[in-house]
Amino acid sequence: MKKLLAKLVLKIIGWKVVLEGDVDNLDRCILVVAPHTANEEYMLGNLAYWSLGKPLKVIIKDEHTKAWYGFLVKAMGGVGIDRSQKNDLVKFVVDQFAKEDFSLVITPEGTRSWVPKWRKGFYHMALAAKVPIVVAAGDFKKKQIHLGYKISVEDLETRTFEDIMQEMEDYYKKITPKYPEKWNPKIY
Repeated sequence: MKKLLAKLVLKIIGWKVVLEGDVDNLDRCILVVAPHTANEEYMLGNLAYWSLGKPLKVIIKDEHTKAWYGFLVKAMGGVGIDRSQKNDLVKFVVDQFAKEDFSLVITPEGTRSWVPKWRKGFYHMALAAKVPIVVAAGDFKKKQIHLGYKISVEDLETRTFEDIMQEMEDYYKKITPKYPEKWNPKIY
């Protein structure tokens, strides 16, 4: 039901899912989503994943999972983290992947505002959990959700961090964010 509903909503609002690789790339990965300049990206990403019938999770402030609407946040893949406490997010993510297969959404900018460089946690999570990085983006000019471009575990283990970041930076050059002034295309 969720799959059909998501396809219908995407069609109504005029957005298309562009799969760039095997759909199975979306089963177990760190899903790096950028540019992150608007809240709508979260809903569009959920709709895209639902339309493909794939499991998706996102780490979110636990105040959202504990609020009156928390059941909705959890139903949409929200996993609450108490950000007032020091958490070992890498270990938390590794433990989650040991229990089940899913895509974990990470927005390495960490905010919807312009930042001078990305946070590196997504890279360390993927390495420690031994899962690939899959790149995702919402192109607001073309109304396309790009999913599936994979950087394999082998690539993560044999190539330099700088090389991986350059590949991702080159990938995002083709994407137009909703608010271009909030996007720094130089990500590292």
